[in-house]
Amino acid sequence: MHPILANQERLGIYLLGWLIFGTMLAAVLALSHDFSWTEALALALPITIVYGAICLSTWYVCRVYPLQKTPFSQVLLVQTLAGIVTIVLWMMIASGWVLILERSFGFTGLRTRVLAKAPLLIGVDFILYGLTVAVHYLIITFELSKEAEQRELQSRIFAQEAELKALRAQINPHFLFNSLNSISALATQDPAAVRAMTLRLADFLRKSLRLGAQESIRLDEEVSMSISFLEIEQIRYGSRLKIVQKIDDVCRNCLVPPLILQPLIENAVHHGIAHMLDGGTITLESEWRGSVLHIKIENPVDPDRPRNRKGGLGLENVSKRLRAIYKDDARLQAEERDNIFHTDLWIPAQTSTEFHRSSPAPTFSKVTEQHG
Repeated sequence: MHPILANQERLGIYLLGWLIFGTMLAAVLALSHDFSWTEALALALPITIVYGAICLSTWYVCRVYPLQKTPFSQVLLVQTLAGIVTIVLWMMIASGWVLILERSFGFTGLRTRVLAKAPLLIGVDFILYGLTVAVHYLIITFELSKEAEQRELQSRIFAQEAELKALRAQINPHFLFNSLNSISALATQDPAAVRAMTLRLADFLRKSLRLGAQESIRLDEEVSMSISFLEIEQIRYGSRLKIVQKIDDVCRNCLVPPLILQPLIENAVHHGIAHMLDGGTITLESEWRGSVLHIKIENPVDPDRPRNRKGGLGLENVSKRLRAIYKDDARLQAEERDNIFHTDLWIPAQTSTEFHRSSPAPTFSKVTEQHG
């Protein structure tokens, strides 16, 4: 649809512009002393508004011959011919209006005086036609720019969604490889433990596939999956692995990305508890601070444990997911203090489809893996 006719505000501005042009033309005619103000206004205002309506058709000519794809000489020729056709059509309508004014309102000799001003009127009409063409080309350029921005935004959204899917796809294989290694280590030592671990692993994978396909899940569900993972690991580590939960009830309905905690918990087990001769306790806490959900994971570490210089997948994966989902509105911080590894996660507190932002969200900071 025509961009001016489709928008009431644009249409109002357009008509107001032509009304101003009509008033100016009437002033020129009246000040020439060939027309009275009544004659000038009765003549100029209607034919100017009609000319403005005819000039709306220039939009379609501009669409067929866009400046970006058409040589300027061709645009100039086409628009000149279109301008001539438009003015001829306008002159036919104006002649009929002049005849009506002369016969119905007693404007004696109006037709003769109008013919004397024909060169002036035609010149003004060419100028106004050119202005109309320029306006339509500006509208086309603006809409093309807007469409390009929308396409760019859409492509960024698609790229972001693809990145998130790729990151989520990395979680289960990485976890599965570690679990299979654990099962392999137990196979010759404790067949009953292997069977229990395999059953719990299958249950965990079913749950993670169901919840992992969603954009967000309740923290209560995410914590439940993390506990299921730790129960699998407890089969291998036995009493060496202990779990403490301190989840505020108000936080349980907060929405979080699925499987956002599992890599952090896995990191705590395999780079923390696994290197402790007597094992240790993994503490999982949460609290709601203003507009931010704060989740904290703590585990003991052996200061003499082997370090992986390349870093690991867990925290890096979580960091990338947070950036893709929340931009700078989320923060992940991991550091070792006094042989305790602290992992802190801050994300916007969300219980529905909207974020609560009563206080500013923290800025994203760099993270470090437990093993170096």
